[in-house]
Amino acid sequence: MKKNLGLYLFFTAIILILFGLIMIYSASSIWAMYKFSDSFKYVKQQGLFILVGIILVLIISKIDYRIYYKNATKIFFSCIVLLILVLIPGIGSVRNGSRSWFGIGSFGIQPSEFAKIGLIILTSKYLSKSNKFVKNIKKGVIPILSVLFLVFGLIMLQPDFGTGMIIVVSIIAMLFIAGVNMKFFIGLGLIGVIGIIILIVIAPYRMDRITSFIDPWSDPLGTGFQIIQSLYAIGPGGLLGMGFLKSRQKQFYLPEPQTDFIFSIISEEFGILGVVIISSLFILLLLFGIKIALNTKDNFAKLLSFGLIFQMLIQAVMNLMVVIGLIPVTGVTLPFLSYGGSSLLVSMVAIGIIMNISKNSN
Repeated sequence: MKKNLGLYLFFTAIILILFGLIMIYSASSIWAMYKFSDSFKYVKQQGLFILVGIILVLIISKIDYRIYYKNATKIFFSCIVLLILVLIPGIGSVRNGSRSWFGIGSFGIQPSEFAKIGLIILTSKYLSKSNKFVKNIKKGVIPILSVLFLVFGLIMLQPDFGTGMIIVVSIIAMLFIAGVNMKFFIGLGLIGVIGIIILIVIAPYRMDRITSFIDPWSDPLGTGFQIIQSLYAIGPGGLLGMGFLKSRQKQFYLPEPQTDFIFSIISEEFGILGVVIISSLFILLLLFGIKIALNTKDNFAKLLSFGLIFQMLIQAVMNLMVVIGLIPVTGVTLPFLSYGGSSLLVSMVAIGIIMNISKNSN
């Protein structure tokens, strides 16, 4: 069993990816035909990223994870350079109101996605080296938080609040696992609430999102439009759904349903059964990742595995909470399932790293 955990993790991810590709076609075919006269436009592009992702997994799963320990600082500063470059007009491109992309033809790469892994590698190295200081806030926690706020600040300049929150929650989860005093999290929570209030005050559009979250019908054609259309998709799904390709909301009601709101279309076409299957696959990913982490005696590998798998699950949970209206719209994709090359490639890189840890722990 231990020997095959990495493969189980990989095949679970592949099942999610292939189902995601099918659902990207279902969700985007009408929109792609209207916009590009090619109903397979998004499927072709995602298929290319899937191929690259599988190749990456095969390569990275054979690279000894200890190389990330040795080069953690270089990897992290490379991510910082990319986060700075993307903010420069003419280098970074604006999409959906955020300057967070490097445009390459019709493709786009988000450096913030790669910063997720870079920061987790650096944090894993620091916590594994400074384990004796982890209960000391000044020596064990403040240095990590300083680096975290640097990354968060650069991402908020784009701005990309969703990705920023995923990174923050992931690092806090790693600090918790490392054994940081619980009193610290209470103080950090209070600081976080104040910080979120400040971010809302300085950017009125975030207040609009909060308002539309509380009462989306107060502005049904504006800020509340996406949530309302998402709920209209989920509502009729029932136990078994309306059937594959039979979604109504993808027909120009739910904007670009192949990305952030693909789970709404899954719920509409496959109902509660589809929701249970997808949720079960994500739970399996979490269980395999945790077992791999627990099986290794290397503290760096343990923290790295936890950090990478938690990051993916935190992102998935945030996406699902947005789709069903539990939190405001954040622009976060559903790992492995949503259309998007950067998100998919980063998730595949994470799977490859964890597979190598699994191999070496045996």
